[in-house]
Formats: sequence, structure tokens, C-alpha cells
Amino acid sequence: MENSSFLLVNDQTISIQQAVKYLQASGKLGQFMSDILRQYVIEQEIRTREDIDISPALTEQTIIDFRLKNKLTDPQSFQEWLKNNGTDYATFYSSVALGFKLERLKAVVTQAKLPEYFIERKIYLDRVVLSRIIVDNRELGEELQIQIEEGASFEELAREYSLADDKIVSGMMGPVSRGTMPDILRAAVDVAKPGQLVGPIELEGRYGLFRVEQFLTASLEDTQLKQALQNELFDKWLAEKIQKLTVKLQVS
Repeated sequence: MENSSFLLVNDQTISIQQAVKYLQASGKLGQFMSDILRQYVIEQEIRTREDIDISPALTEQTIIDFRLKNKLTDPQSFQEWLKNNGTDYATFYSSVALGFKLERLKAVVTQAKLPEYFIERKIYLDRVVLSRIIVDNRELGEELQIQIEEGASFEELAREYSLADDKIVSGMMGPVSRGTMPDILRAAVDVAKPGQLVGPIELEGRYGLFRVEQFLTASLEDTQLKQALQNELFDKWLAEKIQKLTVKLQVS
């Protein structure tokens, strides 16, 4: 490869060859190459697929909305904004359109696998809001359980007796992924109802008394969750595509 100019720093030229050496020395060449290959695969797919077409009207309306939101309705102001951001209208338009096409590509390539992937991940996506009291012996745990069932305040007992750091917030753990719970705790929580006490259960030499506050069941109706799973699947798809590429670094 010709020793082409890549950057100009203080009037000194940095060649592509030298830039690659800098990246190698910093340990970041792999990530740099990965980013390039990722973008290469995305643009190749967008260029060759016929199932991700985006209406130009959608891109144009998005740009109009952007200009309204950012008070750039005046053509001169918009041109100045483009210049200050190192771009022009054609490049800005292409960037917006590419964003829509990328989201469409994600939806298309993950659509068939998404329901199955959701089921595989569901145990980690479902969460339970718990409060707890952690003590160092079963007898105390059982005594506190009796007191709570007879009307004592769970919160007050948590602040007084719990060994866990969350005692300062009355034992409130907050949402916990079902998939990260110890098996013995998950089995007990799964058959409990909100407000019900679970335990005392032995966990790592201590004993936990848990109150089930709320079940937060994951659903693909949750737009943010669906988007997150799509992104995970899309990254897996991209990685598989990249692994099949024949890549040669042509820098001496």
C-alpha cells in the first residue's frame, strides 16, 4: 500500500502506516478494525437488500422536525449550523436516512429470531422487587418472621437487625433479576404472592428473610426491552457476518 497521508498535525503529516502503528502500540487496532468491518457489513447490506427501503418523505420530515426543535428554520441559520458541525445538507440527509435504514435492517434480520431469543432470556429479564432482612442465625430469622406475621414492622426490624447494607433503606433491595437469584430463593419467590414473606433461607452462611413486593414481568410489548433485544441479536448477526469475511491488513 502506498504510504498515503492520513492526518496533518501541526503541519506534520501522519501516514496511514504510522497511524496503524500508533493504534497497534495503544492496543486499539483490533477495535478500530472491528468498527470498520462493522460499518462495512452494514453498508453492504443496506446497499444490496431490497427489503429495507425508506420513504424519502420520512427523512425529509425528520429533518424538518429537527430544524423546528432546534430553531433552525431560517435557511441561513441552518447552513451555519451545518458548517459549524463539519457537514453539508447532502451528508446530513444521508446520515438521517442511514439511521432509518439501519433500524429497518435490525428489525428485518432479527424479526424471526426475536420471540425465541426473548424466551431464552426471559428468566433474566423478569424481575422481582424484594425487601430483606439478613441475620447470622436461623433462630433469629425465625423469631423475626413470627414477629412480622404478628404485626411487627418489617422496615423497623430490618433497620434494627439486618446485616445487609440496605438496612439503611429498611431492607429494600429493589428490582432483582430472577436469573441472578440463587436457585433456592428463586424457587420460593416464584410461588409467593406480593406482600408474602419468604424464608428464612440459608444463603452463604447467613439467613435471609424476604418480603415479595412486586413482580415485574418482561414483555415484548415493552418498546425499550424489544429494542435492546433487537440490538443484542443484531450484534450477534453482525459478528457472524464479520467472521466470514476474508480480511488482509495491507500496511507494511
